[in-house]
Amino acid sequence: MTTTLAIMKKELVVYFKSPMAYIVAGVFLALTGVFFIDSVDTMFAVAEIRGLLLRSVFFLLPLIPPLLTMRLLAEEQKLGTLELLLTAPVRDYEVVFGKFIASFIILSGTVLLTLFYVLILSIYSNPDLGPIFSGYVGFLLCGGATLSIGLLASSLSGNQLVAAAVGFGVILLFNVIDQITTIVGGAVAKVLEAVSLTGHFDSFARGVIDTGDVVYYLVVMAFFLFLTIRSLESRRWR
Repeated sequence: MTTTLAIMKKELVVYFKSPMAYIVAGVFLALTGVFFIDSVDTMFAVAEIRGLLLRSVFFLLPLIPPLLTMRLLAEEQKLGTLELLLTAPVRDYEVVFGKFIASFIILSGTVLLTLFYVLILSIYSNPDLGPIFSGYVGFLLCGGATLSIGLLASSLSGNQLVAAAVGFGVILLFNVIDQITTIVGGAVAKVLEAVSLTGHFDSFARGVIDTGDVVYYLVVMAFFLFLTIRSLESRRWR
């Protein structure tokens, strides 16, 4: 646990010293601001935040997490420091968990800055805070799942741009895979709906924290973090 925390702190320092974290946060806040302003004239108070989060899940989560995670392991491979790290008395899962937690803290901090919009609504209207709370819970869970995918992509390549592109592609696939249900039906359609990232966010946006949806996001996180750990383990034998 101590090693995991040390790696997490190191990555947080790198994030705050690098302009990338600020650029990503700026892009995220700018686009969510556009989503918020666009919803003001067409929706009511709760729907404004719901629309903001729904659009952010669909448009921003395929983009932001890969940018946050692309350098975490890819840069270490390029610089040759990953081999040194793996030969040190550090377990692979400690490396993965430390880097994942650091990226999750940065993403969470950026997302929580959008509570400013909730404050505006509270001043000028009387929004139902229940759906807003559940929406943010779902967004952070979905964000954690997409970060785990981005981290796996970063472990597969020494090129940050390739890692970002692979992460973006996989997350986008999980986002739109339920759209294929309009073409296919039966058991296949149910399976596609079950693995859709955006499909499991709908209940959170409606104000319902469904245990099945929570478990889904946690399983996705665990699965891709496990694959990342195995990816690092495989490097020991190359």
